[in-house]
Amino acid sequence: MAQGHGHSIDEYLETIYFLAFPIGEYRPATGANAIASRVAEMLGVSRASAGEMLRRLETEGLVERGEAKEAILTVAGIERAERVVRKHRIIECFLTDFMGYTPSEAHVQADLMGDTFTDEMIERINLRLGKPHRCPHGWPVEPEDEHAENVGLVSLADLPTGGSAEIVRLAEHDGDLLHWFYDEGFAPGIQVVMEARHPSAGEFKVLLDGDARGISEKAAAGLYVRPAA
Repeated sequence: MAQGHGHSIDEYLETIYFLAFPIGEYRPATGANAIASRVAEMLGVSRASAGEMLRRLETEGLVERGEAKEAILTVAGIERAERVVRKHRIIECFLTDFMGYTPSEAHVQADLMGDTFTDEMIERINLRLGKPHRCPHGWPVEPEDEHAENVGLVSLADLPTGGSAEIVRLAEHDGDLLHWFYDEGFAPGIQVVMEARHPSAGEFKVLLDGDARGISEKAAAGLYVRPAA
């Protein structure tokens, strides 16, 4: 896999994919802007390095630039990004279900091992695992299943006061935050109630399976929940 400043093309595509539609279908006009500064922040590289790679992705026909200079995945870029995301989730399932890694450990190891497995190996692993439906962090393995489910989800940060919901997915882009989720008990399948909102302070108070907890706005924005009917 071609490398650029320590990160492969596929890692950049995966990052742009997340920025463009964390829980929604790909709609560049309404999604978060995947600009060089945000891509650089998520990958831990300089803005200059990110900008250089984005220009390379443009040359290869995987992204194009919008009016605000944001990176917009082309059709070819979307298809490749979805293959990368699916591969990552299958590797995470392998690491947790077969190798005994914890969910937070699996994310880190999957990043390191992504280029180790060929597409043919990934399909063999998928079959051996019984075609798992979700990765350890709650994301559907198949992109079409992810898109179909999106309509019923919101971020915890958007849950109204008094609203209750089930945690379905955890954002994976920030490894430290992902560890924090698990350390604090924010995991798929857990019930959560929005007890109080303090947006001016960037903080929320929630009940997590009945226990009172505080959570920052940043962390709440990375938890995707299914509101109770």
